[in-house]
Amino acid sequence: MRITAVDAAAREKGLYPGMTLADARARVRPLRILEADPDADAVLLEKIADWCDRFSPILTLDGSDGLLLDITGVAHLFGGETGLARDLKRRLHALGFATKIAIAGTALSAHALARYGKGGIVPPGAESEKAAELPVEALEAGGDVTRALRRAGLETLGMLAERPRKPLAARFGSAFTWRLAQILGEGDQPLSPRRPLPVFCAEQRFADPIGLFEDIEAALKTLAQDLCTGLEREDQGGRCFEASFFRADGTVRRIELLSGQPLREPATLLRLLLMRLDALADPVDPGFGFDMIRLAAVAGDSAPPAQALLDGSEADGQAVEDLVNRLAARFGVEAVQRFVPQDSHMPEYAAKAWPAISERAGSGSWYRGEADDPPLRPLFLFSPPQRIEALAEVPEGPPEHFFWRRVRHTVVRVEGPERIAPEWWKSYETRNTRDYFRIEDQTGQRFWVYRDGLYDRDPAPIHWYIHGIFA
Repeated sequence: MRITAVDAAAREKGLYPGMTLADARARVRPLRILEADPDADAVLLEKIADWCDRFSPILTLDGSDGLLLDITGVAHLFGGETGLARDLKRRLHALGFATKIAIAGTALSAHALARYGKGGIVPPGAESEKAAELPVEALEAGGDVTRALRRAGLETLGMLAERPRKPLAARFGSAFTWRLAQILGEGDQPLSPRRPLPVFCAEQRFADPIGLFEDIEAALKTLAQDLCTGLEREDQGGRCFEASFFRADGTVRRIELLSGQPLREPATLLRLLLMRLDALADPVDPGFGFDMIRLAAVAGDSAPPAQALLDGSEADGQAVEDLVNRLAARFGVEAVQRFVPQDSHMPEYAAKAWPAISERAGSGSWYRGEADDPPLRPLFLFSPPQRIEALAEVPEGPPEHFFWRRVRHTVVRVEGPERIAPEWWKSYETRNTRDYFRIEDQTGQRFWVYRDGLYDRDPAPIHWYIHGIFA
């Protein structure tokens, strides 16, 4: 059994990661040990990363115990790089974490200074000077490469930087020299964010954490106004919004809101957000209060300016879309669906239910008849079709009457047949040809019935079914 991590007190007494537990106990008594739990550590690091999202949305994990943040353009919000580092350290220490923070011009330079140096803030252009003191282990090129460098008398990155790059690339590979260049500040590779970056974003920080619903609603109102102003300025609208609530104890709660159309109306966005919060099965718990709330448009779409009415309101004519958005916010995205056409002549496969606010398009197209023509097929279909007992005058003709649910229906009008052959290239339990009839009974009810199979072709028994009812 070996040590995987040590605290500051253990390090001062000569203990280090990789040491066997027997050696550690021989050096230090009494020794308090805890069993390592990498899975729990990974979950904790993810939670810390969620919390650090308050400082920058461009953030990625750095190994099993580190984070890399791109703070370009955001340091001024915290009083500069010094203020940001001080605020980050203070908050993490209050949550019980020991930290080592390094700020540099490149991600690998900050990584090397934090893990193999003393950390701190590197002035612009001074990465090479600060990295010169680091050991060659900071390259993390592997044990064999590190031993080869030390045998050659190259113990620090400064000594390595003085050597020509081409022989180094020929000996250790181009990836080795590219990593060295990044640590020295000569080049950089952008971070790959762990979460999608928002299209537009608005956030509000509070000197004192808030927990009252009235304060939260007021903050969301301000954020909705700021966010929609930015969207309107760029002729954009949001289709996916995310509200992030940062609690004072480090917990982060995110609420997603989808819209069926590009949305940039502050009042509508606020109303949908409040409905979404009210409909949550697990309500948002402020705990000791929220010290920051962020509202972001994660996905957007073009939205040209709408024509304004005389009273200043927009004449968008999107009452149905607004209703869909409200229902989806209250009952969930999957609860409100619409049909999209599919490329199939089989009635049961000609349409598919899909979330109403999704942008998914069908693979087929809807049939559009003449304005005054009666519908060829009913809007409501039974799944599966309902079995009936029918009596026809001729084998291939329509039924004269039929029994359905113990009720006798006499046929007075008939339209058809419409013959539908099976999709021979697909596998079904039955491959019978269907003859569909639109029929009307003595009470005026209209049914869509079909005969499953042909008497002179299919050896299996022939049956009749009701597939739908006309309105």
